[in-house]
Amino acid sequence: MSFLTGLLLIDAPASALNNSNDPIPNARTENTSSVKYIHTRSGDYPYVSGQAVRAWLRSGLEDRPDWKSSPVYRDAKVSYTAGDPINYDDDDLFGYMRAPGEGRETRLADPAYLALTPLDIEKNKQGKDQEQAVTRIAPFRVSTLVSVAPVNITVDYGTMARQEAGTLAYPSGPDPVPYEHQFYRTTLQGLISLDLRRVGRFTYQDKTGRRNLDEVRKKLAEERGLTHLQGEAAYLLPEKDRVRRVQALLQAFARLEGGAKFAVHYTDVSPDIVLLAATKGGNNIFGHVIKANVRGLPELNIEALYEALRVNSHDLLSTVYIGWVRGYLDEERAKLESALAEGGKLTEWPEETRQINIELKHPREAFDALDHDISAHVDWLA
Repeated sequence: MSFLTGLLLIDAPASALNNSNDPIPNARTENTSSVKYIHTRSGDYPYVSGQAVRAWLRSGLEDRPDWKSSPVYRDAKVSYTAGDPINYDDDDLFGYMRAPGEGRETRLADPAYLALTPLDIEKNKQGKDQEQAVTRIAPFRVSTLVSVAPVNITVDYGTMARQEAGTLAYPSGPDPVPYEHQFYRTTLQGLISLDLRRVGRFTYQDKTGRRNLDEVRKKLAEERGLTHLQGEAAYLLPEKDRVRRVQALLQAFARLEGGAKFAVHYTDVSPDIVLLAATKGGNNIFGHVIKANVRGLPELNIEALYEALRVNSHDLLSTVYIGWVRGYLDEERAKLESALAEGGKLTEWPEETRQINIELKHPREAFDALDHDISAHVDWLA
């Protein structure tokens, strides 16, 4: 099995990228906006949820002309997509759980629901027609983005002060409306993984997460000419469509945009540092190569990177691409450049270690290089 494996760092110099609904403790006003953070004995670690990162990616992918996003339907207490990975690219990579409950008659009167791919119908215990669920475990995985070090979260006091004319409520003109919001300065770190074999491969096993296709979708797979893998109880998209979907995801990461308070903090969330490779296993080999130094800034541990690559050398399928923006942590980048120079730590490998190729680039170039590798090594999707 082949995976795209990566680590990414995002510089957040003054940001509030993912907000919570919790009130700010000891706030001076009633109108507040707080950030998500992990409270520990050593301090508070701001974070961005994996769900938020996926939303950023979906938003970027929707702007691509070659990407088809699945429609979303809001039921009484849940929402879900069409659950159709044949027609919709994001249902393939991001997975789905479409399990409608009672109220089918009401849904069938809603044009928005009728826009979704229909589901199989079976009789329930009461003898009524019941829609049968389809579910898919996502091939794409992203961790929570967590601050590399604890930080002091800042509270900003502001006002909406553009009321100048009087109103019936305030004839002489109202007082400014105060509000407070939290923000922070840190570097966020997270892991990503994509199971290449499962991209465009849809099973119809009667198990949660494995019933990607019901009879309606199996019929659609046959009509579209998907390859039937009877021994796996699965259907396979054409190679070109599978490659396109993987490449689109890589390009969306390279151009990542999003985050709360964008208008007032304008944080560029495209990765400032990435480590990327195609690997044989799903375990992330880069998880411990960057930690915080005594100043709370990211620090590349050359010894940890060397050990991770040496131990996993036979699981590496591709060049190891390191993307690093010049101007960000230049002293740490210089350490890496020295280790990659002739005779450096990352150039001399033991005889039992497979020769490892490492390339240092801009993050966008790193994603582009792996994008190119996907085209050249479609066997990784087999």
